[in-house]
Amino acid sequence: MAMLSYHTCPLATLGGKDTGGMNVYVRDLTRQLGAIGVHVDVFTRSQNEHVPHVLHDLGYGNRVVHVPAGPEIPLPRQDLVRYLGEYVRRISEFSTHKGIHYDLIHSHYWMSGVAARELKQLWDIPIIHMFHTLGAMKQRVARPTEPVEGDYRVKGERDVLQIADRIVAATQAELAQLLWLYQADTGKITVIPPGVDLSRFYPISSDEAKEFIGIPPCERVLLFVGRIEPLKGIDVLIEAIAILRQQGMLVCLSVIGGEVEGDPEIPNGEMGRLHALREQYGLTDMIAFLGSRDQDKLPYYYSAADAVVLPSQYESFGMVALEAMACGIPVVASQVGGLAYLIQDGVTGFTVPVDDPHELASRLKILISDEELRQRMGAQAAAVASQYSWEVIAMRMVEEYQAVLASKLDGTPG
Repeated sequence: MAMLSYHTCPLATLGGKDTGGMNVYVRDLTRQLGAIGVHVDVFTRSQNEHVPHVLHDLGYGNRVVHVPAGPEIPLPRQDLVRYLGEYVRRISEFSTHKGIHYDLIHSHYWMSGVAARELKQLWDIPIIHMFHTLGAMKQRVARPTEPVEGDYRVKGERDVLQIADRIVAATQAELAQLLWLYQADTGKITVIPPGVDLSRFYPISSDEAKEFIGIPPCERVLLFVGRIEPLKGIDVLIEAIAILRQQGMLVCLSVIGGEVEGDPEIPNGEMGRLHALREQYGLTDMIAFLGSRDQDKLPYYYSAADAVVLPSQYESFGMVALEAMACGIPVVASQVGGLAYLIQDGVTGFTVPVDDPHELASRLKILISDEELRQRMGAQAAAVASQYSWEVIAMRMVEEYQAVLASKLDGTPG
């Protein structure tokens, strides 16, 4: 199978501008598919000429193929569209040179879907596509000062909806958004949630986790993990911590993502705005921007936290929430998208309205003040997360692959 992840590599360090849940999804799904005997080549645009073009880091013979398409440097997303033709040509050349016939294309994000359209015509094979995020939804939630991709993205997504044989949505919320905003044919959409690697994300005792990352055992800690961008709502979380401090409750926040604190190269964008907000509220001693962290260390950060907080304006699923839950940590998150489905309010954590720092502070105060509640919610969160193991999710995906291939053979719609 050919897996397309054009704009970002599944092996990239997490926390950067274009790295996050989708990278983890593509990497872990491909590894699990290899474990059950499905051969996958993941094609991604090369962003560094010094990185080997073919890497076997996914195990079981599955490969990441870095395809030269335009200059081999990171580029803004709006500049990437112009190199899709070269990306398709290079993939075709690779398959010809290696003598490989792919049975199926699984594309991720809208630009990969556009590339898949050309490869589908070239190879005469079906496409399964996942959007991960939707341009129309991002436009709806973007703040006035926040840059958004133009209508060309929404047009591209509509085109992909037409040519894909099957669309996989992460949640019922995404299915509803595709119907509501794109008038999609729901007959060819199936809902399969992402999975979590339970061999990596599992409960670690708080004292061991805090010792590993160097936090005093008695310190109250909240954790945010994700990209540093306005729609993640970190500013709302900072304001909530300021409210808690006014109420006499001291709690520290660790932010994982973006550039490390103190880096002179930090741009005057969202990170600069958040630093200024931290100073404005007098929280310099309570909020630490840690930069990116290797995913092997994330279970320690999750397990050291009293709660993981995701005050996003939009999340298609919420991989961070699932990882935290697998580590036995309650999650407090906005009641949006996949988060509203994944987090059971009052059971595995709390959901709160978007852009409401007072309600967020109220829920955090309840959780921080009640150790028994945190323990109970954490145990319930781990139990729910166990239902999302990659062993289960990958088999569901294989069933979809088989159904699409069978439909092509007998000529019926996918």
